[in-house]
Formats: sequence, structure tokens, C-alpha cells
Amino acid sequence: MGREFDVPEGDERYFEEAKPVRVFDSNLLREPLSVLPHGKLILLSPQDTVTEAMRTMQAEHRGYVLVTRDGSPESEVVGIFTERDVLLRIVDRGRNPATLPVGEVMTVEPETLPVSASIAYLLNKMSVGGFRHVPVVDERGHPVFVVAVRDVVELLVKSFPREILNLREFDAPKIPQAREGA
Repeated sequence: MGREFDVPEGDERYFEEAKPVRVFDSNLLREPLSVLPHGKLILLSPQDTVTEAMRTMQAEHRGYVLVTRDGSPESEVVGIFTERDVLLRIVDRGRNPATLPVGEVMTVEPETLPVSASIAYLLNKMSVGGFRHVPVVDERGHPVFVVAVRDVVELLVKSFPREILNLREFDAPKIPQAREGA
């Protein structure tokens, strides 16, 4: 019989079974999008206000809301509203976000990917299109999840845990300090 002992709070993860570490190579690039971590699907309708969209984004700590015809996951994606839309289409335009429908300022008919698409295809789409959020849909065009750049970064961190999480301060490049009065 093993001895029982109290594990200090926060240290439980050190006693969990080790999960296999993903290796970042060309095989990983062929994996389906479903292997990526992703947040909760955030949906609104085109009639919802920009204020509702921004409050939802803040509450969920996300940089987007996905817009479907009626705000439900059972309808097709008609747009996406992101932080960029706030900056480019609302700020300094004299528009009242409390009454402005998100449908008037969203990106209409965003490019989407099917669930079966590969990570390589996602990276291509993000790079070539300059997208930070890509909606993933089923065969009927209904939203399943949204992949954000932060999800790709999280996958990379999980793929290189030793190299990224075990950096020492002196491993970081030195940044020259600005001199006062210069």
C-alpha cells in the first residue's frame, strides 16, 4: 500500500499521467482542424447591436462573434464581427454602437473552412488572407467552431513544451535600453 499525502493546491498537474507530446512536423500540418484547441462558439444575429457584440466578446475573452442568420448554430454563417471591425468601421465614424446593428458593420460572408480541412490549409488561409479568425463549418454551412491565431499559438506551445516553457531569462535576446535624454 502506498502512502497517502496531501498535494499542495496547484500542484495536482504534476501527479497526472503524462499525455503524449505532439511533435511539430509535416504530419501535424496534415491533422484535421479538430485537433486545435478552440473556445466556445459565440453567436449573434445581424440584428443584435454592436454594444451586445462587444460586451459578449469582452465577457468571453474573444476577439470575435460569429453572425448567423438568426443567431443560432442551426443556421448558416452570414458574417463575422471582430476587433478589427470595431477599429475600422466604428471608431471615429460617429456611429452609436448601442443602436447600430452588427449586420451593418460585420464582415459579410467570411471565408470558412470545412471541419475536415487540415491545419496546413488553415495556416495558408490565415497567411494569404490576413485572417486572425476563421469559422469552421459543417457540410450544411452551420458553424462548428472558430479557429483563432491564439489557438494555433497554443498548439505550438503544446508541441514544443520544453523549448518554450522552460526558457531561462538569459536565453532571451537582450533589448537595448533607451537612454534618458536621447
